[in-house]
Amino acid sequence: MVAGAQKGMHTVQQTIQEHEDCLFARICVNNELGLHARPAARIAQEAQKFRCELRLEVKGQEVDAKSILDILSLAAARGSEITLKSRGSDARAALEHMMQVFSCALDEDA
Repeated sequence: MVAGAQKGMHTVQQTIQEHEDCLFARICVNNELGLHARPAARIAQEAQKFRCELRLEVKGQEVDAKSILDILSLAAARGSEITLKSRGSDARAALEHMMQVFSCALDEDA
């Protein structure tokens, strides 16, 4: 479980939930510019460190978190809720890491 945080770009919900073989958590985009090229590149770069499948979902559209173009196609504006999903051998570690990335590592001033 990862504690909630209000920093940088996103607010992270406090729990990782499980449904069948998939772990997921919900976050909200707080960045004024939404999920644009710089944060999308960082998300994809961090997601590629893991073997498991990592997906992002916004309003029913689900994409590969390891693809910058897929992430940009979400057009996630400020206030958008994103569901992070992970499935595979290192799914929990990946989801915990990605929650940290969303909560603090995407601060645009950093």
